[in-house]
Amino acid sequence: MNKTELIDAMAEAADISKAAAGRALDGMIDAITGAVKSNDTVSIIGFGTFALSERAARKGRNPKTGEEIQIKASKSPKFKAGKAFKDAVN
Repeated sequence: MNKTELIDAMAEAADISKAAAGRALDGMIDAITGAVKSNDTVSIIGFGTFALSERAARKGRNPKTGEEIQIKASKSPKFKAGKAFKDAVN
């Protein structure tokens, strides 16, 4: 399912226009992105939790040359599925 199909499904389920469903989806994505970017956790009960994970700097190897390189520290978004979501899928 891509974004357009998701918007269509949301519009049908909520009995709203596709334009309104698109704005709602964009708003939700922006809100989650902004919260996670500012190191907040977003929990949607029954669905899951969005959080920010920090990865420490580490040493790695260039696979082509075998040369040791330094990999910078980075931040990565994480999603942990909730119990109800897991149960619905299984």
